[in-house]
Amino acid sequence: MVSVLSLSKTSSAGIAIGIGISVRIGPPALPVYAQPICPGPGYLWTPGYWAWSDVNGYYWVPGTWVIAPVGMLWTPGYWGFAGGFYGWHPGYWGPHVGFYGGINYGFGYGGVGFAGGEWRGGAFFYNRAVMNVNVINVRNVYTRTVIVNNTHVAFNGPGGIEARPTPQEEAYAREPHTPALAAQTEHEHAASQNRQLFASENHGRPAVAATARPGEFSGRNVERASAAGEPYRQPKMSPQEARATSTENRGFNEPARNGGNFNSNSNGRSMTRPENNGAGSREQMSSRDNPKPNAKPTKQEKQAQKKAAKQAKAEQKRNAGENR
Repeated sequence: MVSVLSLSKTSSAGIAIGIGISVRIGPPALPVYAQPICPGPGYLWTPGYWAWSDVNGYYWVPGTWVIAPVGMLWTPGYWGFAGGFYGWHPGYWGPHVGFYGGINYGFGYGGVGFAGGEWRGGAFFYNRAVMNVNVINVRNVYTRTVIVNNTHVAFNGPGGIEARPTPQEEAYAREPHTPALAAQTEHEHAASQNRQLFASENHGRPAVAATARPGEFSGRNVERASAAGEPYRQPKMSPQEARATSTENRGFNEPARNGGNFNSNSNGRSMTRPENNGAGSREQMSSRDNPKPNAKPTKQEKQAQKKAAKQAKAEQKRNAGENR
């Protein structure tokens, strides 16, 4: 199983270093679903998202409540389109919520900032206007009206949400960050093994859209998607065809002249997971995502690249038409 993991590594200056991953087809729209009730004090909501597997394509990682590092907030990851490819910007923990592509994940993540709650000292207070909190279990609550939009587009860029980070969000991106917790990466890995979460199986409407706790994919605290965000269309290319070659991926990571750069403060790795691996450092990076600096594409690779580029162009044109 090869998948996109929401991992990042941090430099000594506290700025996350990115290694891009790119595919030629965009993610399905975000499904419509309800938020499970908050399990208790100290839990923060991490919204669901579409992750990528080179074997099965897009799969849904259910939104879930996670015990947060004290004083830290979660900036969700997001897909961005630039240079003919869709690249993943993994999420991270930090003192402020940074740029997440302008994507409306709901439940306080309306595209800019976070309106679901705030830290007051060492305690987190929840905004009941957008968070499903039972005051019997959680007493630190308040109510503040939030304007909610109904956009379900799941990527940033042409054909999707065309938003750019504000100066404040750029400043937040330079703050010290912490990568996804072990509970989050294990949750994502479990999702990658669950066929009912594959977009090819659920057609944009996952049976497990959100959970009360990481890895909890059954029981009364699981929410099913009530609808797909938009009508689902099966991609015309296989996941293997959609994945960029190492040469294309290397060029994709170079700073773009127009400012579109998927290396911004994130690390989207393609990782090879053993069948019985655990969390942490036991994952191994795929050799094709860590190419030798002087490697040159073969004749066959060049031909495949040309064919894939045509397919990607056609796919993007179709996606742009559907989102207008």
